[in-house]
Amino acid sequence: MELDILGLLLYCIPAIVTGAIAFLFFREHVENENNRRNYLVQKDLQKEALPLRLQAYERMSLFLERTKPSKLLLRVKPTSSNKGDYESLLIANIEQEFDHNLAQQIYVTDKCWSITSTAKNATIQMIRKATLSDRVDSADKLREVILSDMMDKRSPSDAALSFIKEEVSEIW
Repeated sequence: MELDILGLLLYCIPAIVTGAIAFLFFREHVENENNRRNYLVQKDLQKEALPLRLQAYERMSLFLERTKPSKLLLRVKPTSSNKGDYESLLIANIEQEFDHNLAQQIYVTDKCWSITSTAKNATIQMIRKATLSDRVDSADKLREVILSDMMDKRSPSDAALSFIKEEVSEIW
């Protein structure tokens, strides 16, 4: 009886070891195959998404260029001499440009979107601050004050554009 159990163990132990090795090998093979498939899918998605991402960065750059105070003031002419009306027209123009590009946020990083949004808000604040200035009494004077203020400092759009250029260079 003891010999039968010993004989049975001598047959079972090699079979168990072989089965365990086969199981580990098969599991490793399946895991590698899944990783390979995931890599190929990711590679294909990246190939398709890269042009969309670059286009979104282009649109953000265009938005920032169009809302740069020096270019905005040249493009958007006052309809009257009232500084409040001109302020509203400038801000509405910035908001319209921003709303037109809202969908781009899904293709750019959160940090890039946040910096772009901050640049927009800073530009609007700059316009509002200039409107409240004692030196401003008409739309033309508002344009003059904003442009002279921009001579002394960098526009918020320039800072955001620098960030976008840096971020796009990291994609390559």
